Amino acid sequence: MRTLRRFRRRTRFEKVTCPTCRGAGQIRRSGGIITFTQTCPTCGGAGQKIEKPCTACRGEGRVLKTTKLNVRIPPGVDNGSRLRSSGNGEAGIAGGANGDLYIVLSIKEHELFERHGDDLFCEIPIKFTLATLGGSIEVPTLFGKAALKIPAATQSGTTFRLRDKGMPSLRGGRQGDQLVRVHVEVPQSLTSEQRKILEEFARVSGDAAEPTSKSFFEKAKKFF
Repeated sequence: MRTLRRFRRRTRFEKVTCPTCRGAGQIRRSGGIITFTQTCPTCGGAGQKIEKPCTACRGEGRVLKTTKLNVRIPPGVDNGSRLRSSGNGEAGIAGGANGDLYIVLSIKEHELFERHGDDLFCEIPIKFTLATLGGSIEVPTLFGKAALKIPAATQSGTTFRLRDKGMPSLRGGRQGDQLVRVHVEVPQSLTSEQRKILEEFARVSGDAAEPTSKSFFEKAKKFF
């Protein structure tokens, strides 16, 4: 729904032939030996004038009014898209045809999704146990929840693609995808039992003695 101010046509007026140009819409002027024509200053070239101008429109044939229109928004519109509503623009002067109304859309940002063309992007936190062991989670989409399989040993920052879960194409092409980037959460506090289990895992896996990846040290040798 859109509220706008526009001119509304008023039709109750009587026109008479312009007495200045006698209906021609132009008058002749002489400047020395040169004679030229110009638009009639009385009727503005219309050839007619309002005999008794309306006090509301002062003979213009339209008045300013606030009105509301229902405008259909097609799926897939983006920021800056323009919609045209035929015949809902300004009323023409002195009974002329109405113009068209052009609406420029400004898309409000979403708290979860970020748009890239027809694709949608979102970031979802997952537990480090799920990232390590693998499993499945439910992901919110524009069309409800969708299942997303998380492979074992998933690293933080990994991006997954959900086909056809993005924005519909404004031009009728293939629907966009939804890109889901996972962020592995590290627990901020541990119970004594959780800490004991993790310490045992670190001992068994050798993480306690060598907390940094070997591949990192291989790349960093030249700096030491």
